[in-house]
Amino acid sequence: MKKLGVIILNWNGLALLKEFLPTAARFTISPDADLIVADNGSSDDSVEWIRANHPEVKVLPFKENLGFSGGYNRALAETDYPYTVLLNSDVEVTENWCQPLLRFMETHEDVGAVQPKIRAARNKEYFEYAGAAGGYIDNLGYPYCRGRLFDIVEKDEGQYDGEPADVCWASGACLMVRSELYRRLGGLDEAFFAHQEEIDLCCRMIAAGYRVCALSDSIVYHVGGASLSMGNPRKTYLNFRNNLLLLHKNLPPRRGKRLLLVRRLVDSLAFLMFAVKGDWGNARALLKAHRDFRKMRGNYKNLPAEDRLRNLPGADRSALMMRYFPGKKKRL
Repeated sequence: MKKLGVIILNWNGLALLKEFLPTAARFTISPDADLIVADNGSSDDSVEWIRANHPEVKVLPFKENLGFSGGYNRALAETDYPYTVLLNSDVEVTENWCQPLLRFMETHEDVGAVQPKIRAARNKEYFEYAGAAGGYIDNLGYPYCRGRLFDIVEKDEGQYDGEPADVCWASGACLMVRSELYRRLGGLDEAFFAHQEEIDLCCRMIAAGYRVCALSDSIVYHVGGASLSMGNPRKTYLNFRNNLLLLHKNLPPRRGKRLLLVRRLVDSLAFLMFAVKGDWGNARALLKAHRDFRKMRGNYKNLPAEDRLRNLPGADRSALMMRYFPGKKKRL
């Protein structure tokens, strides 16, 4: 049995597979690692193309689209590697990219998940929006990264290089997990379907006593937005709804009610910004996110007695927007 399974989740992504799978196969498959494509019921001949052109890549075909969360949960249920990487289909890996991550996990038994440095595939000197050099959460629950505050992405000038960093969350674009821990914690929350489910998983890992880290000596490049582009109302809906679910799951009831009241007020500013721009698709998506959150929150019965977010890593977890907008803060 190999130590590592690198799993790419695919749904009608034949064009991305043609662009990125050859490099992933060349730089991943080794005596220690297998490369697997878990296919979410694609109808674009993805599975046939992989089998014809890359027989060295294992394929897990599913009959339907299980979403990001459900697809990876099924894939980890059907594989048995000590370590697993969740790798987006629009990620370009580099030579020896997974060795530093695997060595780090093997020598740090208290680490539940780790990510590499993630740069933008289309602008390779800059960090990529969805992960950069590891993520944090401010005290209103908004996620941000070392290398990305709101929509401002930094150029990678080595400012986050050095020792492995403890972070609040590692990006699902390229996320190595301890497989047994992943399964024990229930994997990704399938109610999320897609977006921010890896943040929720990382919060649960930290609550269980594990660390989540980011390494700078492994680099991959991520296109981002391959499934849902930035500004897509569906993406806005999932990000706002799932972020509210994340807060609800990780806060004690009294603290959660107070913070969610504040979030309704703060998110109303985002609604007004969409409205002023005439972007009614995203404005309606935000309202729907809050409405559906209120419907879904009752599904979570065993809320924590302690504030799980209070003990997350991060030197300054004050409200990011209060530092970002008035002070024009653009980087950590």
